[in-house]
Parts: sequence; structure tokens; C-alpha cells
Amino acid sequence: MPTTYQVNDFVDGQKIGRFNIMLLIWSFLAMFADGFDLNSLGFTAPDLTRLWGVERSAMGPVLSANNLGIFLGAPLLGWLGDKFGRRPLIIFGTLLYGSMTLLMSFSTTMQEMIILRLIAGIGIGGIMPNTISLNSELSPKKFRSTLIVLMFMGITTGSTAVGLVATYFMPAYGWQIVFRTGAILPLILSVCLVFGLPESLKLLAIKPGARKEMIKTARKLRPDLVIADDAVFINPPIIEKSAGNIGELFKGGLVWITPLLWLCFSIALMANFFLNNTLPLIYDNYGLPAHEAAVTATMYHAGGILGGLLICILLDRMGFLVVVLMFAIGAPAIVLLGHQSLGFHALALLGGIAGVTMLGAQFGNNAAAGLLYPTSIRGKGVGIALSIGRLGAIIGPAVGAMLLGMNLAMSTVFLLAALPIIAGLVAAVLLSWLCYRRFNSFLLDDTPVSEV
Repeated sequence: MPTTYQVNDFVDGQKIGRFNIMLLIWSFLAMFADGFDLNSLGFTAPDLTRLWGVERSAMGPVLSANNLGIFLGAPLLGWLGDKFGRRPLIIFGTLLYGSMTLLMSFSTTMQEMIILRLIAGIGIGGIMPNTISLNSELSPKKFRSTLIVLMFMGITTGSTAVGLVATYFMPAYGWQIVFRTGAILPLILSVCLVFGLPESLKLLAIKPGARKEMIKTARKLRPDLVIADDAVFINPPIIEKSAGNIGELFKGGLVWITPLLWLCFSIALMANFFLNNTLPLIYDNYGLPAHEAAVTATMYHAGGILGGLLICILLDRMGFLVVVLMFAIGAPAIVLLGHQSLGFHALALLGGIAGVTMLGAQFGNNAAAGLLYPTSIRGKGVGIALSIGRLGAIIGPAVGAMLLGMNLAMSTVFLLAALPIIAGLVAAVLLSWLCYRRFNSFLLDDTPVSEV
């Protein structure tokens, strides 16, 4: 009689070991390369406007093209990940955006850059929901949110690294060095992922012809068990029966949680991409020295690393209330970023605080999305949340470029940028309350929708 394992219990019973650490490392590196590419254009934009002889406001479509690609790629490749597996879609997305980033270094017109950024965004969009889903499905429950946040800190670390490359190498090697560095990383990584990245055990358990890979993955995941070749792995019935359609994102207690989560995604990403892509451009426009603008922008991303660590500590204790806290502190910090009279050191500190809160809020959103949806619709649920969020990410840089063209006072620009965060604060408060009603606790769980 073959031994039967319930997949959820099997995954949750593991101790953190080599399997989890290697999964975290590969996922972190994928996010690191992601973050480097996402923010590369923000640091090269001032040089490109001068070299190509265009107005700063003309950078809006280029800055938004990447986010439009993510808007398209996240739900599409997230859905394909639910259907065909997380692993192949992560590898494909990494290879796609790495290739497009390399071609960007040879661009000579805004039109070329827009097209390449759009295609690169599709690849980036596909990586995000599939890495969140993969880590959700292979991590033990008590460490799940922490591991997802640690993985996503790769984006912030990559965003910090691009600032360092721009500061120290761009003066000698030109803007092209930023894109070429950002291309080499994912191209090498895509090859490494072929050999190092595992597939979701929950998906392998229901995938025809995947038995050999399933047993191999199970043995790596639980080296403490002796798993026979004829072992049987069973998913919860809801995973087997689910139609995986979008309507399941609104079933039961999710009917209001899903749209409020989308709103939190949109507003956090709007603020993040406004600061990511236009902060150096805004400071350059108002006459701040280039190195001060670069340091303040880099402090923003460095603050995001601290924000990720705080989310790791607080999310398992406070649930979505930690996102409420991030929005509440982030709004005034962004307002103060517009007051040049505070001086360089104060602005750099405020940039760090803005990074802690706004990137911290997004880390919380990402982890929440990975925990709220069951396996059958997790890739789609996370992908659509990321896609809806990209509407904010598209609007953020475009609004930044528009505000630059209006010749407003710098303090007014940042005041207007902070106003939507108040709406995010309200949405986060409501979402925390609804999660409490759903789980009888502020802590998040991935209870299948149909079991609520």
C-alpha cells in the first residue's frame, strides 16, 4: 500500500533547510535583476533628454512603457503559470526582459526605447506573480510571508545597485553601461534557473506526466522523510475542483478584499514609480546637483531594504495593519521631500523614510496577495493584482512628467504626489478590518475561497 501525503501538510511540515534557502536565493536574484532593470531608465533619463534633444516631459511615455508591459504580462503569464507551471514562466520572463534590456543599450530614438521597454515589461510582469506563487507553495506556512518579503527585497536591492552603477560608472562609460549591466544579470540568471529552480509541488501533483519530477522535488523538500517511488500526493479537494476563473477572486469573504487589495497595489505602485522614475529628473529640473539627486534616490531604495526587514518582522504579528502604518508615515515624508530648503542631508534622510514606508507597503501588498488566494488561482490572483497595480505605476511617471511641464513649485509637485496615499490609507484600514472578519484575526492565511 503506497504512502499517501496531503500536500499542504507535507509542505508545512518541513524545516527551513537547503531547499528553502536555495529557492530564496534564486528568487531573490530574479527580483534583484528585476529591480535593476525597472529603475535603470530613471537614472539615465536626464542624460537621454540632453543627448536626444527632447523635453523632460517627453520621457513620460518611455517611463510608462515598462509598466504597460507589466500590466499586460502579469495576468497573462500568471495565468500561464497556473496552467503550465511557475518555473518555465519565470525562466522565460527572465530571458525575455534580459534580451530587451541589452537591445536598449543600442537605442537611438525614443520610439525604439518605448517598444523595447514595453516588451521587457511583459517579461518582468510574468516573473512577479510566478515567483510569489512558487514561494507561497513551497514554503512552510509559518515562514511563508517572511520568505516572500525577503524574496521581494531583491527588487529594492537591485534598485539600489542601479543607483551605484549610475553614480560611479555612467560618467566614464555613458548611459549604455546601465542597460548593459542590467542585461547581463538576467541573461546569465536565466541559464542558472534552468538547473536550479524547482517547480511547485502542488502543481506537479495534478500535472499529467510529472510524477518523476514530483518525487524528486518532494525528496529535496523533505530530506527528513523516506519517500518511496510509488508515494501518492493529494491536494485539497478545492484545488482539484477549481475552475481557476476570475470569479473565484470575489467568492466568499474576498468580494471586497480583492478590489481593496487592488487599490492598495495601485496607490503604492503609483507612489513608488513616481519616486523611482522621476525623482532624479525632478531634482535635476529644480537645479539640485546630480550627485545629490542620485544619493537621495539611492537612499529611497536603501530605505526600502529596511522597510522589507520591518515587514518581515511585523507582517506575521500585525497582518495588513502594517500596511496601514506604512501609508500613514509615508504621506508626510513625501510632502517634505519637496522642500529643497531643508538641505541635502535632510532630503536624503526623507528619501530613506519614503523608501521604508512606500516600498514597505508594496512588500506587504505582495505578501498579502500571495497568501489570500488558493493554489488554483494564486498565479492569476497575484498577476491581476500586480496588473491592476500597474495602472498606478503607469500613471505615476506620466503624472510626474506632466507636473514637470507645468513649472509648479517643487513643494507643490510633491504635495500632489502625496495626496493619493491618503486614499491608500483608507483602503488599507478597510482591508485590515475585512481580513479580521474573514480570518477572525489580523493575520493573513491562504484558506481556499470555496471553504470560507
